[in-house]
Amino acid sequence: MSGRGRLALCAWAATLMAACALLPLVEPVTWIVQAAFLLGVQTMVGAAARRIPLARPLTVAAQALVTLVMLTLIFARDHAFLGLVPGPGAFLHFGDLLRQGGDDIARYAIPAPLASDGIKLMVLGGVLIVGLVVDALAVTFRSAAPAGLPLLALYSVAAGLSEGHGDWLWFLVAATGYLLLLLAEGRERLSQWGRVFGGASRSPGVDSGPVAPVRTGRRIGVASLGIALVVSATLPSMNGGLLDTTGAGVGAGNGSGGTISAVNPLLSLRDSLNVDEDRQVLSVQTQSNDTSDLYLRIVSLDDFDGRTWKPSKRSIGAVPKDFPTPIGLGADVKRTEVETTISAANWYEQSYLPMPYPPSGVQVRGNWRYEPEGMALVGDHGQNTRGLTYDVKSLDVEPTAEQLAAAPAAPPAIEREYTDLPDSLPAVVARTAREVTADAKNPYEQAVDLQDYFAVNGGFEYDTQVEVGDGPNAIANFLRDKQGFCVHFSFAMAAMARSLGIPARVAVGFAPGTPQADGSVSVGLKDAHAWPELYFEGVGWTRFEPTPTRGTVPSYTVPDATGNVDPGVARPSTGSSAAPSASASASESCAPQLRKLEACDSASPAAAAAPGGGGPWWAVQGQWWYLKLLFWVFVGLAVLSIPLAPMLWRLRTRSVRLGGHGRSDADAAAHTLAAWQELTDTAWDFGIPPDDSQTPRKAAARIVRLGHLDPTAAASVHRVADAVEQVLYAPRPRPTAGLAQDVYQVIGGLRGSAGRATQARALIAPRSTARVAWVVSEWWAGLRTRAAAARPTLRKPSGQQG
Repeated sequence: MSGRGRLALCAWAATLMAACALLPLVEPVTWIVQAAFLLGVQTMVGAAARRIPLARPLTVAAQALVTLVMLTLIFARDHAFLGLVPGPGAFLHFGDLLRQGGDDIARYAIPAPLASDGIKLMVLGGVLIVGLVVDALAVTFRSAAPAGLPLLALYSVAAGLSEGHGDWLWFLVAATGYLLLLLAEGRERLSQWGRVFGGASRSPGVDSGPVAPVRTGRRIGVASLGIALVVSATLPSMNGGLLDTTGAGVGAGNGSGGTISAVNPLLSLRDSLNVDEDRQVLSVQTQSNDTSDLYLRIVSLDDFDGRTWKPSKRSIGAVPKDFPTPIGLGADVKRTEVETTISAANWYEQSYLPMPYPPSGVQVRGNWRYEPEGMALVGDHGQNTRGLTYDVKSLDVEPTAEQLAAAPAAPPAIEREYTDLPDSLPAVVARTAREVTADAKNPYEQAVDLQDYFAVNGGFEYDTQVEVGDGPNAIANFLRDKQGFCVHFSFAMAAMARSLGIPARVAVGFAPGTPQADGSVSVGLKDAHAWPELYFEGVGWTRFEPTPTRGTVPSYTVPDATGNVDPGVARPSTGSSAAPSASASASESCAPQLRKLEACDSASPAAAAAPGGGGPWWAVQGQWWYLKLLFWVFVGLAVLSIPLAPMLWRLRTRSVRLGGHGRSDADAAAHTLAAWQELTDTAWDFGIPPDDSQTPRKAAARIVRLGHLDPTAAASVHRVADAVEQVLYAPRPRPTAGLAQDVYQVIGGLRGSAGRATQARALIAPRSTARVAWVVSEWWAGLRTRAAAARPTLRKPSGQQG
């Protein structure tokens, strides 16, 4: 393999190794195979263009054109001419896909499904663009060091989005690829200087070769990479930003104590509710016969500063074997212990453990800590729920309306902490609370009146497109506009309850999911929910549901309740049903993996009628898509090469004539005559036809006169002519140095004196390509002559009559 071929292969490998940092971001990871194939085609096109050779800008342009054709075949063939040539429609479609990809990135959690064409275009297109830049810098322009910048950009984008999933591993892979690229370039540069002395050979009779510089470079590279890894591991890092959903664990301590300040989980709740595809987050198996009240609580928000609700800084400790009795729960309240098994999706990362409230025991693997105030489990030092299966024992508390109505006042400590309101809260919040609950006789009736005001008779509408809002007037604006989603309803009811002296906080988690045929409950992204919890002494923290069309209204909030939910009041969560279903709706709940396997219900009869995946034979799809893509790439190259064939042939011929040659006296004649042939053909391309009847000296003078060459180019023409005469007439021809440079000097002179039209004609449609027709004509004539000579001649025997 040549040095430049080895360099191109290393550039391909370096780009692919840097692209591995994207593997944690999307699934399935088989896209890396497709990216490797597309990068390989791009690399081979560059190698072929350099082999011709094309000018450096033309080489990059050819690679970019082939890259565009490949992306068109994959993503926009229905919008391209003949399914191959991109036009305005294809570029508009690319723009739509990029916008869709941006929206999907904002909606999906990591890893995002590759079923989205927008995300797929961003991943594959980004890798191909980086690969094109790396190949152009390292191979075409022979400067491998700057090629590290696009590789670093690719790795940095992936590392910034991957939230620390094996950053050191992907850094090691990407850095190794870059080092390979640098070593390949160094070896190729050293080889241009001839043999490199590498010191004495360790084995007698064995040539050490160019080993010492290569070994030194490898040692320096390995040492630098090791230092980078050690330094990055030992220096302090920055964690816990607003977008760090999993958190970094807890503070100092020996494992039995510490504090935690949680990141606000409401940052992504609105995005979860607005996803186009309701991906399953949790699968729940429970002993309870009624799953309509199976809320899964993640964390409680008890600190209200007038702008937003957020978790307080709480003390944490080791997870107890048996949880204590919930605060405020009396012995006379009916309760049943329920066992539940919860399995989290392998992409769902949450630093808090979703559980039914109140939990009485948990069996979970990993590093978890217990926060007693909210009875929550929080991951320690990066622990999260990804792919986790755990068992929870919880209490199904069933208070009656009478018990809640007769509840005594809350303890002073709870009342002081959970009824605190900032002075910046608009007065309309407390005033509206008093107006709504004017007829209530106790805190329980006040809480029910607030719930009914939002959910039934207040004229509020559920709308997930409304911004969350975090200003001091956010709740007042919600009371005025009467549009919002669970965050607005829970925030407003909790604040209004506190203004009435009722201890309140906001819980964040999941509303009851969709029952399945196997008895499990599927909890999806769209089941993400927030609800208020109010404290009643003797019962404890009690759930209320003010959000219309979401969740279920607690039975103890319905007047004259007997423990069963009134069918006229219950509001099942979106997507849930009273009876188990074999599967969720195909339009809302079908996972990307099932859609790829065509296991979802078809959206239309036409889609269901398409056999075998549909599409004509030439469509780039199916099991052998990569062979079809390669076929169409070659077809496209063939179509493009037809009008460019004269130019490509001419460039290749010039490269052969003026390229490498032997330096002995025996090679002098061939090289000199080839240089003269190239000079006269170039003059022909610029409108000076050859005249074989003239001597080289007269032909040179004619080219100088008709080509209006400057003195420098004229001198070059005459030097080549003198070399030709020396070869033709000298007894022993000797090599003449610098003939190729003289010919290139003449080419520049002819190009500088010609007009633009003549220059374009000489490049795109050179006249000297007529020699191809002459050669073909001579070959055909010779073939006919040989065929005629080989054909037997049939003669009649003498005396035979016809």
